[in-house]
Amino acid sequence: MIDDQNVIETLSELEAFLLAVESGSLGLNDVAGVALATSNADGRPFVAVLDSQHQLLLGRWVSQDVYENGKELVRNGPSRVH
Repeated sequence: MIDDQNVIETLSELEAFLLAVESGSLGLNDVAGVALATSNADGRPFVAVLDSQHQLLLGRWVSQDVYENGKELVRNGPSRVH
């Protein structure tokens, strides 16, 4: 499921989203990873929260700038302490 209402426009918004995933405040179960990806349907970039079976638990659209510049943040995780 991808949330169409909230597009992540900045790296600080991406970091806040990653912290929310890590802290468990989104109420997701069996979170195994986070990745940046593009939609097969239309090529739009999004951040994907995946379970242990590599199934999409939650997705949020991201701006092209966040997609291009947020790869290290997703790969290494947020630097702020939650």
